[in-house]
Amino acid sequence: MLFRQLFDVETSTYTYLIADLGTKTAILVDPVLEQVERDRQLLQELGLTLKYCLETHIHADHITGTAKLREITGCLGIVPENAQAGCADRFMKDGEVIELGSVKVEAIATLGHTDSHNAYLVNGTHLLTGDSLFIRGCGRTDFQSGNAGMMYDAVTQKLFTLPDETLVYPGHDYRGHTVSTIGEEKQCNPRFAGGNREEFIQLMANLNLPNPKKIMEAVPANQRCGNVAA
Repeated sequence: MLFRQLFDVETSTYTYLIADLGTKTAILVDPVLEQVERDRQLLQELGLTLKYCLETHIHADHITGTAKLREITGCLGIVPENAQAGCADRFMKDGEVIELGSVKVEAIATLGHTDSHNAYLVNGTHLLTGDSLFIRGCGRTDFQSGNAGMMYDAVTQKLFTLPDETLVYPGHDYRGHTVSTIGEEKQCNPRFAGGNREEFIQLMANLNLPNPKKIMEAVPANQRCGNVAA
């Protein structure tokens, strides 16, 4: 398996390139519109055919590159079950698996950041957590029908039941972290370690964060799979 972590500096967003080297087919998870040329060039350099663009959720902080990549490569755009994106080629529900040769990508429904959100477990070892779990943090729950209680349940009852050595790759990082493990986050993540569900809900209700800069343009564009024009 080929696995690459790519970064967009403006929005602190990670995009993941996953490929099967036998079939030379690839998946991009959470591509960013402004980085489409970077992603296209990397696919070309590695001789990979893009089969799918996979979203963890409908993003509020950046516009997805899926529409542009679909236009360039003919790939399919996939979003979580119940996402408000009628343009998607496919919706992926909890437990569904996509296979590319020897690579298996399993969806794990992790609601809470938004009302439709998937984490993706790759070959049982690499967990792409989107905005449900960050390294020493988690995504916010105060808009897009977010729900702190549902996030706590998804992280503690689903993600934290995976083996401790499972590698955690988040959708964003703002402090320079690139990878963690489930065992490390269970022990060190200040949002979840040592507290209970009610304390987590109270903590999330009092973050008082400003809205993402691109929320007004990003959400409607992403409901059109990244098409900027209405």
